[in-house]
Amino acid sequence: MEWFKLSPRTFWHYILSSAIAIVMVFPLLWMLSTAFKSSNENLFSFPPQLFPSQPTWQNFGRVWQSHPFYLYVWNSTLVAAIAVVLNLLFCALAAFPLARIAFKGRKLIFWLVIATTIIPFQITLVPLYILAVKLNLRNTYAGLILPYGASAFGIFLLRQAFLAIPKELEEAATLDGCHPLGIWWHVMIPGVRPALTTLAIFTFVGMWGDFLWPLIMVDRPSLFTLPLGVVSLTSAFSEDWRLICAGAIVSILPILILFIFAQKYIIPTDFTAGVKG
Repeated sequence: MEWFKLSPRTFWHYILSSAIAIVMVFPLLWMLSTAFKSSNENLFSFPPQLFPSQPTWQNFGRVWQSHPFYLYVWNSTLVAAIAVVLNLLFCALAAFPLARIAFKGRKLIFWLVIATTIIPFQITLVPLYILAVKLNLRNTYAGLILPYGASAFGIFLLRQAFLAIPKELEEAATLDGCHPLGIWWHVMIPGVRPALTTLAIFTFVGMWGDFLWPLIMVDRPSLFTLPLGVVSLTSAFSEDWRLICAGAIVSILPILILFIFAQKYIIPTDFTAGVKG
């Protein structure tokens, strides 16, 4: 028995870690349980009943029938996917000169970009909304996507990844007649794929779960994203927690699937494999 070979300190470390994990996972388990409970079961019984006595898929069917969740899923997927593409493109283009091209004021520009990360989004919300309204971007996909087309975090992440690439690879590409844009595409981008994958996941998760900006930018149900769709399951006079939890489960599943399939790509890259001498 491996447990008996553990030192007391390690044993209590595992106990404490397990207790923290249970506390963190319990709300998700309760939400999953509520989503499968039938209308005959009391959600607020005491003692609490974690496992439904009569599991049913009816709540998920009612969610899809009463609200156009297929449209909410499509809107969230479209907005998040385009935001990911724009972030990868613009952040990589901005990070490359900050990492590999020497020009006057490079450090100042980099630190100004980093300084924007300490500004809460709520501070820029009003001027950003006014700008979007003046550009006629309200109730449009562009209005949901463009404010997230690039991020200071993405520029910082990719800049650090570009700095880790050996300069010999860049020099070899230059000797072969490759121009800076070609070096960026053929040398730098393949070398920072793990960082690109990480940025893509962060951007997708952030856009998928964003609630505040879509809330003020769109008021047409045909443009609602999933967070707004889940909120629409509530009303001023009644709240069916079974439907709300079922809708929340629907909104979480794509994130879990993305992480399961993308985590294998977040691996260290051996930049020195192509450098000899």
